[in-house]
Amino acid sequence: MLSDFRVLDLTWVLGGPFAGQLLAQLGAEVIKVEPLEGDLSRQVSRHGSEFEGDSGFFLSVNRGKSSIAMDLKSPEGRKVFYDLVRECDAVVYGFAPGVPARLGLDRDALLAVNPRLCIAQMIGLHDQPPYADAPAFDLVVQALSGVMSITGEPGGAPVRVGYQVADLAGGLYLALACLGGMLKALKTGRGELVQVSLLDCQLALLTWQAQNYFVSGEVPHATGARHPVIAPSDIYRCLDDRFIAISPTGQQFWRTFCAAIDRNDLIDDPRFALPKDRVKHVDDLTAILQDVFRRYTAAQWQERLFASRVPAGAVHDVAQAVDQPLAHLRKMVEDLPHPETGETLRFLGNPFKYPSAHPLSYPPSLGSDTQAVLSRVCGYDAARIADLTDHRIVATGKAD
Repeated sequence: MLSDFRVLDLTWVLGGPFAGQLLAQLGAEVIKVEPLEGDLSRQVSRHGSEFEGDSGFFLSVNRGKSSIAMDLKSPEGRKVFYDLVRECDAVVYGFAPGVPARLGLDRDALLAVNPRLCIAQMIGLHDQPPYADAPAFDLVVQALSGVMSITGEPGGAPVRVGYQVADLAGGLYLALACLGGMLKALKTGRGELVQVSLLDCQLALLTWQAQNYFVSGEVPHATGARHPVIAPSDIYRCLDDRFIAISPTGQQFWRTFCAAIDRNDLIDDPRFALPKDRVKHVDDLTAILQDVFRRYTAAQWQERLFASRVPAGAVHDVAQAVDQPLAHLRKMVEDLPHPETGETLRFLGNPFKYPSAHPLSYPPSLGSDTQAVLSRVCGYDAARIADLTDHRIVATGKAD
């Protein structure tokens, strides 16, 4: 889909690299530009989560890319980078707002090199003082955006979403922004800077929670797994102490659900006759359903409710989620050999399904493609690359 587009990925850690990987999954050529010491996240790991020298953190968001290592702080390094920019459609970066100008990578500098370039920038909070230099880590953004206040159990302490939703949602928006910028340049011949803020993205995802507040003035709060305006929509403990999630929204699903759990009597119960009644009497309904779901295991309930086309599913842990047959039927788990050792490692697959899609390559080792990229993209000969390497302007990896 994006096979004719080339993107320079200057991001690191999680959100930005996730954006680059999404673009690679859509078919773009993505060149990861790393400092000579490499992306910080290569070594960010817990004990036992490294594989062949790279952390699981790094491996998760850098598939399908090539890696070139260079010193962007040096004038000669910037010249090399500009040569790459001339041959690319987009640059994606996540520098603090003042850094691009300091490095000569700001909008005006890059568009002077390539007027058709899309520059997609991820920032934390804002690009103006006093917020420009504020560290915007995922937890901080979740806190500022309000998402923690609606996550967790009623009356409990605020809880962060279980994965880095601020970073990853920012990556999704960044990839979309980059795609939009490249398409605009394709039609108009003019590039531009498009910016996304991690905080803006989280505020945007509040959607109906914020809109309901604007309309009613009522501040949303945490309701656990229970939906605040739909009933029943919650999780229930089953015979095997696992949980089943159910959400039979609407009258048709409600009737089907009652039949599937052998409780047709609930259909005509005046407490539960209409959606608004079920919300009003949700505590009574929850007590009844909890007794019902204690009769069978979560797997048995899932099979039974699936057969009746009731929206339901067993609550999985991560191992169960990636091992379930559905994940493999959709090719969302893939095995890849390490390019040097041949040892196989599992990865998450491509969520974009289209005819020309193919499994992404293994995440690159630091600088593994420096020589190949400079030769193929910029036309550098071996002598020039060797000179740049000798002067520590670029670094090449074992694969060169």
